[in-house]
Amino acid sequence: MSAETRSPAAERERMVAEQLAARGIVDERVLDALRRVPRERFVPAGLERQAHQDRPLAIGHGQTISQPFIVGFMSAALALEGHERVLEVGAGSGYQTAVLAELAREVWALEIVPELCAAARARLAELGYGRVQVRCGDGHAGWPEAAPFDAILVAAAPERVPASLLGQLAPGGRLILPLGTREQTLVLLQRSAAGVTRQELLPVRFVPMTGQGGEHDA
Repeated sequence: MSAETRSPAAERERMVAEQLAARGIVDERVLDALRRVPRERFVPAGLERQAHQDRPLAIGHGQTISQPFIVGFMSAALALEGHERVLEVGAGSGYQTAVLAELAREVWALEIVPELCAAARARLAELGYGRVQVRCGDGHAGWPEAAPFDAILVAAAPERVPASLLGQLAPGGRLILPLGTREQTLVLLQRSAAGVTRQELLPVRFVPMTGQGGEHDA
């Protein structure tokens, strides 16, 4: 059966099997989330047939929807169990937001591009993700009035860890983000009573994180 004749559900099943499970992602909650979320609804019109390919896709305004493997990998690294409060920075089309909403109790999502923010909010509401709040704004500031968060996922690359985001991470919480400019590394930070541990996971390529950073970054 060709890609043109497979149903979206069949395409998602193939995507999960070939791009996630076959590459070492074993968290069944994450795999099920990517099976459920209709990725084809989060890409621009005309790109639906490319939605499940193993690559990022442009969504306008210089932004992209991450490839399925990276969405699954970052989601699995947060080790969500279902009770968490999660902050996402760089919501883009809202796809990663929807995956997080399948895995956590509540999600707060920030997007700096007003047009993408409005479209993501409308799309998530249309798909029934009622436990998601979407705000248009600079991700460097986080969402202080909703903090602390059990997990934070950043889907754009700053040069350094935004100090405000680290400060909004709850004890025991995890923060995952790409760091760097030309060469980027996906980094996982975890807060404990002893301090913050840092683990470098894999090389990646994300769009740069825009907004007001600099001296407030760690």
